[in-house]
Amino acid sequence: MGRNISTIPKAPLARILQNAGAKRVSQEAVNAFADVLTEISEDIATQAAKIAKHSGRKTVVSEDVKLAAK
Repeated sequence: MGRNISTIPKAPLARILQNAGAKRVSQEAVNAFADVLTEISEDIATQAAKIAKHSGRKTVVSEDVKLAAK
C-alpha cells in the first residue's frame, strides 16, 4: 500500500477524533478523516472562489468561505 499524501497534518486530526470521545484512533481512521475533510474543504473552496468571482473580486474573503460552507 502506497503512502497517503495529504496537506492536512495527521496528529491534529487524531486529536480532534480523541477530543470527540474516541479512546483510541487507528491510522486508517485518521487517513479516512483526512480524506473526508480534504474533499469537503475542496468543495467549499471551489464555491467560495465562485462567489468571489460573481461579486467581481479576485480575492476570496472570509464572508465568501462562510457563505460557501452553508
